[in-house]
Amino acid sequence: MKKILFATTNESKSKRFSGELLENGIEVFSLKDINLKLDIKEDGKDIIENALIKAREAYRISNMPTIGMDDSLYLENVPKDIQPGLCVRRVNNKTLTDDEMLEYYINLVKKYGKNGRINCKWIYGIAVINEKGEENTYSWSKEHFYMVDTKSSIINPGYPLNSISKYKIIGKYFTEITEEDKEKIKISESDVVAFIIKNMK
Repeated sequence: MKKILFATTNESKSKRFSGELLENGIEVFSLKDINLKLDIKEDGKDIIENALIKAREAYRISNMPTIGMDDSLYLENVPKDIQPGLCVRRVNNKTLTDDEMLEYYINLVKKYGKNGRINCKWIYGIAVINEKGEENTYSWSKEHFYMVDTKSSIINPGYPLNSISKYKIIGKYFTEITEEDKEKIKISESDVVAFIIKNMK
């Protein structure tokens, strides 16, 4: 069994690809799992640079194959100067809690959305450093959803915006979809999993 460190303390994020990777002989560990703390400044100009910053520091300290990941968020009709972009959780130099994030984004939907909803786009970047220290990066996006101004009763710790995000095709909250729903909307990040597996070799 191979091992890879996900450079995050976010348990939801560290489990994101863990099921499929485990099926392919790769066990995912978070920073919490190995009692590791990173003191880094995510000052890259984009998601790929930030993903590399995280992965490189985690690799340097742990000497384990490592995943670094970052994301950026864009909301339709929201002015450029308050677009979340790379600072999804950080507003006015403050890092928001899950509850504060929900309140902030619900207010954005109320102010800039139409009929209680606003179209959104996530852009993701991932960096993988294998046991030889070789670096590879990958980026993908998702824009098949919108945010609403009322939250689901189900909250994903670490991923609070899932509680106000709905899939366009079925109109259901991210936190409330079933396996049957996943088949309908064809939720898959198998391309990302394949990228990780390929670059672990």
